[in-house]
Amino acid sequence: MGLPEINIKFQTLAATAIARSARGIVALILKDSTRATFDTKIYTDITQIDPQDWTAANLDYINKTFLGIPTKVIVERIDTAAVNYSDALARLNNKKWNYLAIPELADGDVSTISTWLKTRRDVDKRTFKAVLPNSVSDHEGIINFTGKDIKVGDTTYTTAAYCARIAGILAGLPFTQSSTYYVLSEVDSITETATPDSDIDAGQFILINDGEHIKIGRGVNSLTTTTPTKGDMFKKIKIMEAIDLIRDDIRDAFENEYVGKVNNFYDNKVLLIAYINLYFKGLQKDEVLDPDFAAAAEIDLEAQTEYLQSIGVDVANLQTAQIKEYNTGSKVFIKASGSPLDAMEDLDFSVLIV
Repeated sequence: MGLPEINIKFQTLAATAIARSARGIVALILKDSTRATFDTKIYTDITQIDPQDWTAANLDYINKTFLGIPTKVIVERIDTAAVNYSDALARLNNKKWNYLAIPELADGDVSTISTWLKTRRDVDKRTFKAVLPNSVSDHEGIINFTGKDIKVGDTTYTTAAYCARIAGILAGLPFTQSSTYYVLSEVDSITETATPDSDIDAGQFILINDGEHIKIGRGVNSLTTTTPTKGDMFKKIKIMEAIDLIRDDIRDAFENEYVGKVNNFYDNKVLLIAYINLYFKGLQKDEVLDPDFAAAAEIDLEAQTEYLQSIGVDVANLQTAQIKEYNTGSKVFIKASGSPLDAMEDLDFSVLIV
């Protein structure tokens, strides 16, 4: 393996980040008994859908998802008599997708899906997200959609039913846009909330009526409790999209180009860090990351020190440079910093009349 090829890999990932951010994948779980001969269908275009495969309602959910122009829709079919979603979730667990929606999700199952999704992110380090109805999850991976009585033509959709449409929108947006004030041109009316500002502050993804259009109030997820490692920026869907893509890019490049192929000694760690920093510079050039804020990767000295202590190394007499260069077996400890850019959403405008 030639190390310059890895350099090119990271450069390519940076150069294509914006284009790839607009090509997200939606996963749908649909209960359907029309045809029981398949579990999964994968569509990249609505022309690929056989209407005979689905009930009219399920066909509508898939079509509504494609309105947001995701690159792919993965549909996991379960029988209408299924008592839970475990089989479909098991099939999705090892697939690659960005947003999950279950249009006919019952209120009593919302917390189960939320817990599953949070476990995948927090424990398995997957970058899955879900659009769930009325889910006060307090988590960056859950979008708490609370739109009510969404009327499209002669049909009025429930909150759960329209989660598929929202998932399609979020999957199809590039880094250069947020979902704030995204117009849902097909929607004729909604039941409006009397407290939009407080709802958004409570982590609700709401729809509003500006007198002309029905549109998304603000692109926020359900996170409301911040910590030193998860600040206010983690509440924004656009910011999480950038963070998740960076995580996926670096993990995929590492697994494909490094695991089992490169010896784990200090010089190779330095090269990996250099490639990651080059990737960050590409993201800064395209204004995915703030070019005025330092974006850099480095050896995670604290994590590496803790690891060495755990295997019995006396670190008390080691210099910082020695700890960084110490043999860590198969483990690589790297940390990084950067500041994803948000979209313009709030204007404070004053006029002086003289």
